[in-house]
Amino acid sequence: MAWGTTNLSVNYRDTAALSDVSISIEPGVIHAVIGGDGAGKSTLLRVLAGLGLDQQGQVRLPEQNRIGYVPSSGGIFGDLTVDENMTFVADAYRLDSWEGRARQLLERAGIADFGTRLAGQLSGGQRRKLAGSMALLPEPQLLVLDEVTTGVDPVSRMELWRIVANAAASGAAVVAATGYLDEAERAARVVLLHSGRLLGAGAPAELVEAIRGVVTNEVTPIDRSLAWRHGSSWHQWHPYGTTSPYRPSLEDAAIVFELEANGVATSNVAS
Repeated sequence: MAWGTTNLSVNYRDTAALSDVSISIEPGVIHAVIGGDGAGKSTLLRVLAGLGLDQQGQVRLPEQNRIGYVPSSGGIFGDLTVDENMTFVADAYRLDSWEGRARQLLERAGIADFGTRLAGQLSGGQRRKLAGSMALLPEPQLLVLDEVTTGVDPVSRMELWRIVANAAASGAAVVAATGYLDEAERAARVVLLHSGRLLGAGAPAELVEAIRGVVTNEVTPIDRSLAWRHGSSWHQWHPYGTTSPYRPSLEDAAIVFELEANGVATSNVAS
């Protein structure tokens, strides 16, 4: 069964955090959620984690005890040891015969030898791997991860994605918000949000193919309002272009969709 939302809107007092968002979350698939600050990524993930918000629309979720969630704030208890954190989750979910699975998860995360260490004394990457292990302990049907790799070293990022990939391979539907576009490109499906609205959803290649016009690689931008830095060069969006030797990336697609949502191309034509 696919989880997800239909015409989901969420308000924080008088502010719309999400507006009319419909997405489908498939079992065994990694879905990356991307977008800039204020796009609504964390709000969407809170809804998918089953947290009660001021929301309208339809939300399809498994039972609460089959949802694993790692919030952006951390998801661990720093004053408990690694083993005590796992025990807390087992008690909260009323799990039976969970010790072997907990040990296996900690070994996969490379932190099994730190069972008696306070979680607050772990490195940033180790804390995030512990949080991921805690979320996986109840064998969730839906795993929700809010920027779980933000601020960790490259090796830990790789190890965390291996954990995520294993969860999906075991059948879990995975939804992961990320600020790293190279991570999003590894996902089978990408959800692009902007100011609380859904700009696009699909495989990374599908979002790239959906770009209107073309993107070129330039030494000097022709129109800075439609260009962005890429290393030592610039990438330039031509809304009405038809040919270009440059093949856009997911990052290019995300920027183009946001420029279009902001009406930049239209205003340039009008001027």
